[in-house]
Formats: sequence, C-alpha cells, structure tokens
Amino acid sequence: MSALDILLWVAVPYISLAVFVVGHIWRYRYDKFGWTTRSSQLYENRLLRLGSPLFHFGILLVAIGHIGGLLVPKSWTEAVGISDTAYHVVAVVLGVLAGACTLFGAAILVYRRRTVGPVFSATTRNDKLMYVLLVGAIVLGLGTTVLGNLTADPHDYRETVSPWFRSILILRPEPALMAAAPLGFQLHVLVAFALFAFWPFSRLVHVFSMPLGYLTRPYVVYRSRDEQLGSRPTRRGWERVP
Repeated sequence: MSALDILLWVAVPYISLAVFVVGHIWRYRYDKFGWTTRSSQLYENRLLRLGSPLFHFGILLVAIGHIGGLLVPKSWTEAVGISDTAYHVVAVVLGVLAGACTLFGAAILVYRRRTVGPVFSATTRNDKLMYVLLVGAIVLGLGTTVLGNLTADPHDYRETVSPWFRSILILRPEPALMAAAPLGFQLHVLVAFALFAFWPFSRLVHVFSMPLGYLTRPYVVYRSRDEQLGSRPTRRGWERVP
C-alpha cells in the first residue's frame, strides 16, 4: 500500500468521523441558538413545496439504501435466500429512483435560492459550500451507478466499498479494498467524507433535531390588556385572571 492510499482510505475517514462527532458536540454546547435550518419559507413557498418533499423523501431513501448496502454483509443476504441478481435489481431500481428524486429536488431548491431575491440574500457562503458538497456527492453516487449499469459491467461495491467501510467502523482498516474500487466510487466516498466533516458547521445539523418538547410543553396562555375582551359578555369560566 502506498502512503497516499493510507492517507485517503485510513486517515481521511477517521479525521472526518472525528470532526463529525466532536463538531456536533461543540455546536450543541456553544451554539444552540444557531442549531436551526434558517427556514426561508416566509420568503417563497411555491417552489419550496415542490422541491423540499422530493429532496427529503429522496435523501431518506438514499440513506436507508446506503445503510443496508454498507452495513449488511453480502453473506447475510445470501443466507436468507436473496440472490445477487435480485439484490442488484432492487438496489439499482430503488437507488436510481431515490437518487433522481433527491437530485431533482435539490435542483429545484438551488434554483429557488438563486432566482428568488429574498432567499438569495439570506443564502450564506456556508450554504453555498454545503450545496456544492451535497449535490456533488449525489451526482457522483448516481452517476457511478447509472454509468456502471449502462456499460453492462457494474462494480459490486459489496466486495470492496462495503467491507472497507465496515473495517473502518470496527477500527481494523483495510485500505486495499477501497484502493481496488473504481475511481467513481472513490470520488463519491471522498466527497461524502468532506460533507461529513463540514456537516456540524452547517444547517445540516437540523437532521438531528426532533421537536419532542412540543409533546410535553405547557399551553401558551395569551391574555389581553384590555378590560373589555369584546362586545359580548364574558362566558362563565373565561373571566379575566388578575
């Protein structure tokens, strides 16, 4: 193994994952008020209603597919009777569909940010870099899948990329596996790790936010300053509280 392979397929993944974890902890402790999507829905809603569901549902399917493809060994699917052909067909069909929805939704959101004045004014350099990394990872992943199948010689990533990724997680890195993968997969992985390292410092942190507090928070009570609440007499039980 060359020093470059060690750098790319051992050092870079661990640095990226460390920044991802520590960065989120730091952001949560010191920038809780910045932990937000900075929603621009008030500026424009028509394009957002189309692009946002496409992107979010698409990226959710992409994430589920990656979790299954990277973490589930090939021997496990074979053990339950799923052939390579069946797995490949399902993975390609669902992967291309999810990737296309995600890319189309992202294109609408980027177009909206560029063409709607108030939204564009609210877009920061941080947002622009986030979109570049996010769309770049999507395009590389989708392009690698589509081109591999169009050439009738798709690469079986479960022989290289998947076991390499699992070796990273169990702290027994095998860089030779990733070094043997095609260039498209390598670029896709590198851009993905760049996105992971940038994630804690972008609006993507909202992925880890859940409004669970809404389920238990008390009601917000609004009281008027006027002595007379209206033209009708106050109903019983709704009298003013001093």
